[in-house]
Amino acid sequence: MLKIDCEQDFSALSAAFEGEYSADCNLLCEVIIVDGEYIRRLNADIRKIDKVTDVLSFPSLDGIKGISLNKKNYPDEIDEEGNLFIGSVAVCEQRAREQAEEYGHSFERELNYLVTHGVFHLLGYDHMTEEDKAEMREREERVLKKLNLTRD
Repeated sequence: MLKIDCEQDFSALSAAFEGEYSADCNLLCEVIIVDGEYIRRLNADIRKIDKVTDVLSFPSLDGIKGISLNKKNYPDEIDEEGNLFIGSVAVCEQRAREQAEEYGHSFERELNYLVTHGVFHLLGYDHMTEEDKAEMREREERVLKKLNLTRD
């Protein structure tokens, strides 16, 4: 099971990740919802890009795309409850609202999409090539479809 630690309830999204990874323990990630100034500062400090962005991911594990995650291989990332910490995601609420309007869908869909996108980055997926982008988008849409949050 994927556990999303956030002030907002993402339990349905957590459940929708079932089947998207293989692990012998629960996975844990942190999600924070921030304002434009906060994410701009993070983006400038970490990526040296001084502008507001919609989502930033901070994976704690490298090279895990598509592999079975076994807690014995990551002893330093296991918390006291036996969860494997995979990283943190910061989502800009302001950009999520703007993008929902721009794309013509609900804020709920956009927020869940951005968290989903961030979590897939934590799981090792990226969109640097067209092939990688297509794979990541397919996975994102499959998760959102389980929540009935499609683009339609």
